Amino acid sequence: MLAVSGFLTIGVFLALVLSRRISVLFALTLVPIAAALATGFGGRLGPLIADGLVTVAPVAIMITFAVLYFSLMVDTGLFDPAVTRILRWAGGDPLKITVGTALLTLLVALDGDGASTFLITVSALLPIYQRLGMRRIVLTGVICLAAGVMNMVPWGGPTARAMAALNLDSGRLFVPVLPAMVAGILWVLVAAYLIGRAERKRLGVIEVAVEDRVRPTGADRVRFWINAILTLALVVCLLTQLADLEVLFLLAFLAALLVNRPTWSGQQELLTKHAYNVVLVIAVIFAAGVFTGILTGTGMIKAMAESLVSVVPDSAAGLLPVATAITSMPFSLVFTPDAFYYGVVPVLAETASALGGDPAAIGRAAILGQMTTGFPLSPLTASTFILLGMSKVDLGDHQRFIFGWAFGTTLVMTAVALVTGVL
Repeated sequence: MLAVSGFLTIGVFLALVLSRRISVLFALTLVPIAAALATGFGGRLGPLIADGLVTVAPVAIMITFAVLYFSLMVDTGLFDPAVTRILRWAGGDPLKITVGTALLTLLVALDGDGASTFLITVSALLPIYQRLGMRRIVLTGVICLAAGVMNMVPWGGPTARAMAALNLDSGRLFVPVLPAMVAGILWVLVAAYLIGRAERKRLGVIEVAVEDRVRPTGADRVRFWINAILTLALVVCLLTQLADLEVLFLLAFLAALLVNRPTWSGQQELLTKHAYNVVLVIAVIFAAGVFTGILTGTGMIKAMAESLVSVVPDSAAGLLPVATAITSMPFSLVFTPDAFYYGVVPVLAETASALGGDPAAIGRAAILGQMTTGFPLSPLTASTFILLGMSKVDLGDHQRFIFGWAFGTTLVMTAVALVTGVL
């Protein structure tokens, strides 16, 4: 009963979001609440929602200060030199801009954290897209593809969970799929080229007059370099995980305010200007907390995992890793990473082992898509709403635009993993 309710809840949610019949905010809250009431959990609704909200609270705090920090940096012109250089190199060519988006994201995403990747790349690239008249959905789609494949790194969430769940080191789990990951990166670049070519066909090569940037002097020059050093230090701290993300962004924002907006009136102006973006993203993240809190607390996610495993016939044991790999990306829309890697993967691995297979192959198959290529499309991850909120792109539009390309990344990596014999 719980499994059926869980699948129905996910199905109704996706149908409503993709059809755009109601807002994502309503879909994330009203659908699971209705499911909880229908399955007899109405008496526990308060604690379930509270648990979900507590879970996403650190993410919401981090995003609040991260959005304010990068908004302040954009206002002060920190990214203007980079925008000018990219425009000068691209010459107003949407194809070059799109491929450059993929390359920049591949580099920034080395930190294995989707939230910081989206904050940095969208802040740097959105002004270029707006200036050329390129569609924002192209920006979110290409960033999604590049960040997804890079989320396979061992210090990223999915691979770390798979190693912990199966008690494996990176030598047995991650290293064998490196050729597949390289193939995935190449596919992302090909996809970016094709998407960019279509955008070039739509817009043409735009003559962009790149004006010589007025170089700051005096106090403005000093402030510019302080902002640059502060941002670089923040990125280094994010990469080295020196502290929790919400702490790093809070301290960085306070330091940036001291440098750029030391007066209360200046700070009020900044907060008023960017309050819409902050509230919009944070509201959706807390709504996502309601969604995951109810599905996890009622046991629906666990029941869905057990029901999926129970339908696997013994004769299909040899195909189990391949089936896991192919379905891993779409399952990002259904299962949270904790539910999949700690709930589904161990059971699948045990099943494969009992039938004479390699349990490590299940872990390798899982990281080819589940919350790697699939995480920037999933409504179950808060970072998805950072990407979409900052770019002002609708979740349903984003999923329709990029789902096929992202699924293609998983299929390419699965094919290479089969050829190299790691599945």
